[in-house]
Order: sequence, then C-alpha cells, then structure tokens
Amino acid sequence: MYRVILKKNEEKKILNGYPWVFANEVSKIEGKDKQGSIAEVLSFDGRFIGIGYINHYSKIIVRILSLKEEEIDKNFFYNRIKAANDYRLELGYNDNYRAVFSESDFLPGLIVDKYGDYLSCQFLTLGMDIRKDTIINCLVKIFNPKGIYERSDVAVREKEGLSKVKGSLFGGNFCPVVEIEENGLKMLVDLENGQKTGYFLDQKENRDNLKHYVKDKTVLDCFCNVGGFSLCAKKYGAKEVFAVDVSETALDYVKKNAELNGFTVNTVKADVFELLRDYRRENKKFGVVILDPPAFTKSVDTVKEAVKGYKDINICGLKLIKKGGYLITCSCSQHLSITSFINMIEESVKESKVKAKIVELRTQGKDHAPLIGVDTGLYLKVAILKIL
Repeated sequence: MYRVILKKNEEKKILNGYPWVFANEVSKIEGKDKQGSIAEVLSFDGRFIGIGYINHYSKIIVRILSLKEEEIDKNFFYNRIKAANDYRLELGYNDNYRAVFSESDFLPGLIVDKYGDYLSCQFLTLGMDIRKDTIINCLVKIFNPKGIYERSDVAVREKEGLSKVKGSLFGGNFCPVVEIEENGLKMLVDLENGQKTGYFLDQKENRDNLKHYVKDKTVLDCFCNVGGFSLCAKKYGAKEVFAVDVSETALDYVKKNAELNGFTVNTVKADVFELLRDYRRENKKFGVVILDPPAFTKSVDTVKEAVKGYKDINICGLKLIKKGGYLITCSCSQHLSITSFINMIEESVKESKVKAKIVELRTQGKDHAPLIGVDTGLYLKVAILKIL
C-alpha cells in the first residue's frame, strides 16, 4: 500500500472535510502499488489522516474515501451507496433522481442517476473506474434495475489517464431511450446521447417551481433542451410556450414529450443570442422569460468572459418582459460564485434600464446537495426576478 506523507499543516483542511490531496501538498510517498490503488494519507509527523485512492497522472493525487482506518472493499461501497440512496428516499425521491453525487456522498468520482427502472453512471476517476465491477454489483443489489448505462464520455477522464467510454453495463443491449415521470409529467430521456447522464435532473424542483409564476402568461423558454421547463409551464397554466434551442434533436424531444402529455408547445430552432435581439427589434414581449444556458466557463481563467456572456443574454431577456412579468435566470458554471452571479444580475438590470426585484434565489435540487468545504459543489444558481 502507498503511504502519502503530507507537508506540514496540510492535513488541517482534510480533517475539516476537504476530500482532495493535491500533488504539491505532498512531502513524500512511500511504498509502491498500481495506480488507482488504496493509499494511506499521513501527516508530516506520521499521524493517520485518511485513506483514499491514488493516481499520479492527476494533479489531485489522492481522493479521500474515509477518515477512518477501514477496509475499502465491496461492503464499503455497498454501505456508502445505500446510505446515499437512503438519504434520497428519506426526502421523498422515487422515480428519477441523483442517487450518488461523487464527493458529496463520500464516493469521489462516482455519479449514479436513476431514471425510472434504469441507472446511468459516470466513472470519472481511475480509482472508481478500476472498481467498476464491484460498484455495478452493489448497484444491482440495491436498485434491482432493468439496465445500467455508462456515460463516462466526459473530458475530465482524460486528466486521469482514461479514455471516454459509454455503453450498457448491465441488462444487455436495451433501448437507451427510457420514459420517466417528473413533476407529474411523462418525459423521454436518452441515456446514450442526452446531456450529462441523459437529462438535467438538478433542475427538477426549479422546473416545478414555475407553478408560482406562469399561469395565463406567454412563456419564452431559452436553451430549452428536451423541454423540462416548457412542459412544466404548460402544466401550470401558461397561455402559450415558445421553446428555443439550437439543437434540432433537442426540439424533436420537446415535441415528443409535449405529445406524451397532451400539450402544445411552439418550438423554435435558433441561436438564443441572435433570437433575443431579433425579438427586441420586433418589440415582442413575454410574461415570463427563462434563461437556462450551458456553462459559459469551465475554468477560473475564463470567468470574466463568462460574465459578459451572462450579462448579454440577461439584458436581452429583461428587455423582452412585460411589466409585472418574471425573468427566471440560471447559471450552472461552478466557477461563477453566487456573489458574482448576483452582481451580474444587478448590472444587467441597471443596463437594461428596468426596475426589478429578486423574488427567489435558488440552487440545485436536494439530491444534488453539495458538500460544505468544496467550493465548486454549489454550482447551480437560479434567480427569479419580477419586473416592476
């Protein structure tokens, strides 16, 4: 087993719950084993700090699994996964939710999402990837799923020395398009080609929250993906809904999902930035505008440019809202802090020359609860503004 000895005082944040050991925090490494194997983490004076898995290919050389001296075996993973799922069941989740959320559930590098009778997983790190068979066995025992699909087709794996992969892990070659029920609505989810593990589960409660704002209003849903916000708007009494996305595939799913629920949704294939400016020139107005764009930044270095992008669409969106209407604006950029998000909104309101107040400030669903101490864990920000 590897023994990773930290530099002086580097153990403090780990003991306070921080789950990563960076290579530059290490004084020396003793022992030898395979990459991804278990390593003990010790303080500079030799005290046991924690245990995790090691990977010299990554800047995060050890990801902590436990602060106790315990065996990291099948029972360990079974108990951790079951505890994570029990928390979701306790909160009332059932048909579709995030069952395991990586560091937040003390299983760094593992994502497990439940879509009805199917699971979709991501193995983001070498330490989790080499334990894939063990984890799949645990998932089968806990969930008894019809199938498990892998969506490890993400760039972050390359930093771990891993290639991108996706495909069925259990249940044979089942159809990857599955039907779920979310907020009382039927939805088709493509586990093979959909966003993230198939769908943006983190917005579930925020979509349902539209019930307070959309009744009898015309709603513009920008970056609509497969129509989660659009369908909730129709469910809660919107007079008319326009779903906008640049992806024809996404809009096809909007149509299918609307038809599943007996709704009519107008789909618009367009670049949102250009369309908002066109609507402004045409003096179009909406009762509610929803802005749920993809992450505009993937690193700290590009946050300033990202803020410009967010300001741009928010200013355009604000100018399209009728007095008394609402802007529902989101950011899933983990490097954009809540403070920066609010500052961006304030600047957007000033530059758009409207008067507004923040009715709500929300974040990701309770199944995506972030671990305190991990700065990037609270990644989703949602603000609801009333235009006065």
